[in-house]
Amino acid sequence: MSTATIFLLLLLHTTHSKPLPIPHLTSPYLNPSTFSANYDSMVKNFRIFIYKPTPPFTYPNHVQSLFYTSLLDSDLATNVSDHAHLFFLPFPPDLPTRSLARLIRTIRTDYPYWNRTLGADHFYLSCSGVGYESDRNLVELKKNSIQISCFPTSPGQLIPHKDITLPPLASSHAPTVNTTTFLGYIRSNWVNDSAIVDELRVNPEFLIESEISKPKIHAQRLSSSKFCIFEYGAGDVSGIGEALTFGCVPVVITDRPIQDLPFMDVLRWQEMALFVGRSGGAKELERVLVRTCWERHDQMRRLGAEAGKHLAWNAPPRAKDAFHTLVYQLWLRRHTIRYARRETA
Repeated sequence: MSTATIFLLLLLHTTHSKPLPIPHLTSPYLNPSTFSANYDSMVKNFRIFIYKPTPPFTYPNHVQSLFYTSLLDSDLATNVSDHAHLFFLPFPPDLPTRSLARLIRTIRTDYPYWNRTLGADHFYLSCSGVGYESDRNLVELKKNSIQISCFPTSPGQLIPHKDITLPPLASSHAPTVNTTTFLGYIRSNWVNDSAIVDELRVNPEFLIESEISKPKIHAQRLSSSKFCIFEYGAGDVSGIGEALTFGCVPVVITDRPIQDLPFMDVLRWQEMALFVGRSGGAKELERVLVRTCWERHDQMRRLGAEAGKHLAWNAPPRAKDAFHTLVYQLWLRRHTIRYARRETA
């Protein structure tokens, strides 16, 4: 057999060989074997000491307010500091930088807890995040304490593996039966790239809104679409959780890794959502969606729907909902690592 014949047979085998099988996943969790046990241990044992704000205030953001009131009313809150694993420092979102530094200075003076770890066993809520400042108290707050910000977080305001994000409000009343009509759905504020939007608008496989639809119509469009398309950075990505709940697989247009997705150390985001670069334009986007439909759309949709319960906010909270999953992330961070402050001569 000649070398040319062997090469031709190898080429034909490569061309017609089946693609590698997609792993069959039954759980949306990164560590399904340990999640349930760790979660049950958290519910039973986790305790949080909450500093009393002076004067009292309310969070203007609904999700922040839900988290705060749920924490205050839960069995997690304790007045016995020796029982606490973490300490929650509430402060108004519009508190000036100097006043925030003064607050931390008061905390470290009046209580013994901050100085033991330089704030590494403390956490706080700040929707926009706390920036980098030169004041020692603010440096320790930023570098050591766990920041809970709103998703998506402002650029440069999140430290990966330490900080976490609040999932946006998502509907928990998705239909039980979905009949998909469209390949992709773009709400009017989800994608800001006009070139992609204009090209997809003439494609009957895609539903492109020109103005924001009413909630009932929006819910119908979510449930009748295979993919919901978002643009990270320029568009509104707060609907990702709602898309999962309705069985619409999120597709995120981005040219860089996303490090602030809610519950990144709990959920398999790479198995529930697609992340596509901008460079290929609308044609590449459609190609990826069509290929995914054949390969793993059903699995992604199933995993996403199961994960959707973790992104739903309830009042009062329910087991494994957004509140409890966020607290679970805090539980995973209870073993603190502090930022080493350099001493100067």
